[in-house]
Amino acid sequence: MTHPGRAPRPGPPDAVGRAAAGATVSVTASAAAATAALAAAGAEARRRVVRAAVRFAAGVITGVLILLVLGAAPAEAAGYRYWSFWRWSDGGWAYQQQGPAVHVPADGAVDGWRFAVSPDGGREAARPAAAGGFDAICAGTPAEGGRKRVAVVLDFGLAADAPGGETPPAPRTACAVVAPRAGSAEVLATVAPPLRYDGNGLLCAIAGFPRAGCADQLGAAGAVGTAGAAGDGERPAESASAARTSPSGPVLGVGAGLALVVALGAGAGWQVRRRR
Repeated sequence: MTHPGRAPRPGPPDAVGRAAAGATVSVTASAAAATAALAAAGAEARRRVVRAAVRFAAGVITGVLILLVLGAAPAEAAGYRYWSFWRWSDGGWAYQQQGPAVHVPADGAVDGWRFAVSPDGGREAARPAAAGGFDAICAGTPAEGGRKRVAVVLDFGLAADAPGGETPPAPRTACAVVAPRAGSAEVLATVAPPLRYDGNGLLCAIAGFPRAGCADQLGAAGAVGTAGAAGDGERPAESASAARTSPSGPVLGVGAGLALVVALGAGAGWQVRRRR
């Protein structure tokens, strides 16, 4: 019985402490469990994001590489049937940078001409097959005072390159004796008439060959057009270059493709970091 005027005696302090400690342990364990669960969920989410980003980047890079391979595959090159202009230099044929109407050969020079189906680019065109030795070509042509001698090599090409129904003449050489300021066009007219030009001044035929056509553009299906006049008069014009067959579909340069791959990889990494 409690004595009047005295407060009730509290329960045993150790029992109260044990209860409080148990509650604290329970709360701490629950919090730890919740924190671990959240951490595990976050780690799994990050792993999923990383895997998705890696798959995305791998797919994009594969697609870019396919585009690079397709873009690097050469398209069917357009060819032209025309006379290309050459000069003999250091024991070989060098593509003539100037046209025959502009170029003025020196005394003792050798001009070369070759008819063939060649790409639109003089340095890749077919060269004359014969050598261009001036002494051998002009041995039987005496020098004349006040005039110059220029050797000429004419290669009319192969039967496969000739227009349909025409047979190329046999190759031949000649030695022109002309005025000192005569250009290669005048030299050629002296030794291989008749010459044929189109309305724009493009040389189409030498010694009457070929009878028709002028720098015809050829493709898989045969002649598909005629080139315009070149400013230098010895090969198709740049306007014909613009009309060449182009590969279908997008063509991605190697540099642009690599830049795209790097950009996509950086974007994927940023996405992963943003989701952490």
